[in-house]
Amino acid sequence: MIKMKRTYLLVLILFLSVSLSAQKDKQAREILDKTANALQQAGGIRATFGGTGHGTLLLKGNRFYLNSGGIQSWFDGTTQWSYLESSEEVNVSNPTPEELQTINPYALLSIYKSGYNYKYTGIKSRNGKQGFEVILTPENKQDITSITLFVSQTYQPLYIKVEQSNKSANEIIVTSYQTNQPLDNATFKFDKKKFPNAEVIDLR
Repeated sequence: MIKMKRTYLLVLILFLSVSLSAQKDKQAREILDKTANALQQAGGIRATFGGTGHGTLLLKGNRFYLNSGGIQSWFDGTTQWSYLESSEEVNVSNPTPEELQTINPYALLSIYKSGYNYKYTGIKSRNGKQGFEVILTPENKQDITSITLFVSQTYQPLYIKVEQSNKSANEIIVTSYQTNQPLDNATFKFDKKKFPNAEVIDLR
């Protein structure tokens, strides 16, 4: 369950059918750069999503809060808290840079810059909305085989699909996306007072 949530976060946050030999193309890079820049300039972001899972994502800089599938995760830029509602357990950790590539929604800002080919496949329509579609494929063999990113013509992420080597796929359909939200830094820290029965497991 937690691994699946990390797959969602890999691209949010986030946000295929071409050959792995696809080369980088200039138009795709321009779209990815503009999407990354729009995320950086958006201030506090509040998004809801459906697809393989449903949930809410809050973003501010390199901080995030995710609530999906019975798991709540907070990351304040250094420390991550993952709360499993069914067992009332909280795992506390300080993710490494490598681990952040799988849990940080802002990984999209750098993931395409190294180790991935990307291809622009044109203006497409999804759920009644038009936007740009870009397909990313890793240069070297890894668990993820392809990522489909669909963004609006104002460079807001609308749809993400991640396909893995075991033939499984996860889809994220962004159902609402609000920018410039007033999110306090405390939003991205676990508050023990709100979860008095939680067992805290410190893995640091």
